[in-house]
Amino acid sequence: MHHRTDLPQAIDVDVTTHDEFPEAAEYARAKIGELGRYTSRPVLQARVKLSRHRDPAVPRPVVAQANLDVDGRLVRAQVQAETGREAVDLLAARLRRRLERIAEHWEARRGELPSASSHEWRHDSEPTHRPNYFPRPADERRVIRRKSFTMAPCTVDEAAREMALFDYDFHLFTERGTGTAAVLYRNGATGYRLALVAPALADQLSPYELPVTISRQPVPCLTEEEAADRLGLLGLPFLFFVDAAQGRAGVLYHRYDGHYGLIAPAG
Repeated sequence: MHHRTDLPQAIDVDVTTHDEFPEAAEYARAKIGELGRYTSRPVLQARVKLSRHRDPAVPRPVVAQANLDVDGRLVRAQVQAETGREAVDLLAARLRRRLERIAEHWEARRGELPSASSHEWRHDSEPTHRPNYFPRPADERRVIRRKSFTMAPCTVDEAAREMALFDYDFHLFTERGTGTAAVLYRNGATGYRLALVAPALADQLSPYELPVTISRQPVPCLTEEEAADRLGLLGLPFLFFVDAAQGRAGVLYHRYDGHYGLIAPAG
């Protein structure tokens, strides 16, 4: 990628540390603030949070999270490390890759979709430093974070772009052609797999170009407690299910701290 030779924008970074990492906080402001050189779009807001796991058994206890508003598009990253400074370095490297890809995303929206063999659509071959979730005993796990949001309908290709941009392991979205909830996730090095809340509607999907296989497995209807039990029993990274109490699709997933998070559409 060709970087600008004119003066890059200075990013004003809001860092939250709870007074645990005073040196790392200043380092984060400087390090993340330099990332303006990797985008010609204005960074409207930049937030970084540094926190530490209280459990001494966690191997990489420092968690660094970042959310950047790049001309109206949210770019996020999260890493785990042994020290605050290392966490900031990993976070900056991951954000740089995200920012470099944004240009490709905007170009793809204006022109042709990147081919399945291009760098954009590969599973990252670089070390991602994505932490495995903490192996918390099953009887100690709780659903401690619930996210609800309005899902604007999009195609499979658009969902894959969002998943790559936000650095998601999976993406819950409303598929445009069927008008129903779907989950996209990576399957192998270059492919994707799609799970539909109504697999019978697979022939109504909006056109897409990515290599995608479609799951024909029915989505289970479970209570939240049953979903948590199944997730733990099967050792899955996430579970797509229909909430028996709410009557809507959702995804239960492992958080970094070993507890569960739940994502569901609003309304």
